Amino acid sequence: MKILDPNQSYTFSPIFDLNIDPQDLAEEFGYSLERSLLHLPQYPGELYLLEQTRSHIERVLPHVSLTTETSRRQVLVAPVLLDLVRYTKSCLRIEYPLTVKPLQGILDYLLRTESQLLVLEAKKEDLNRGFTQLMAKMIALDRWEKTPNQPILIGAVTTGFIWKFGRLDREQKHFQEGLDSYRLLEDLEPLLRILIRTLIP
Repeated sequence: MKILDPNQSYTFSPIFDLNIDPQDLAEEFGYSLERSLLHLPQYPGELYLLEQTRSHIERVLPHVSLTTETSRRQVLVAPVLLDLVRYTKSCLRIEYPLTVKPLQGILDYLLRTESQLLVLEAKKEDLNRGFTQLMAKMIALDRWEKTPNQPILIGAVTTGFIWKFGRLDREQKHFQEGLDSYRLLEDLEPLLRILIRTLIP
């Protein structure tokens, strides 16, 4: 039985609101899903901005209210992504519109190099429902004609404080939802190393 009406288009936000199980969403579009530890590869080079970024976030956190998604994006997510751009020389698109029927809407963040894409979904809370929304965006990117010919797509969903990854094998049409998560300050180094390696394989 179909969850979504094939005669309608769906923006990414209502998929979050519908509270669809990620397994059901995957099957709706012909994909499979498993939950597992991902052990994503990490960039081995020097992280010359690491301590500066960690110190900056630690200094401002006591003085900023983080009760909204916008505040978390600006204070917690933006420093990580701007560092990522500096390390990888990737192109960062913020609130990037994407339409691949029946899916359409806004990608919170899309990072792109010549050969790789990375999509990021920012949520105030509820990473589980946020992951379902991330999957919808990764499905759209898998079918987008401008997506590079990369066999694996990586996406992340974050509250700012916590980050969680998803992996899509495009040939097998198979998602992996990471059981491992990363805390912004405590796990900043492995988090950055994974993000960098995603864009510089």
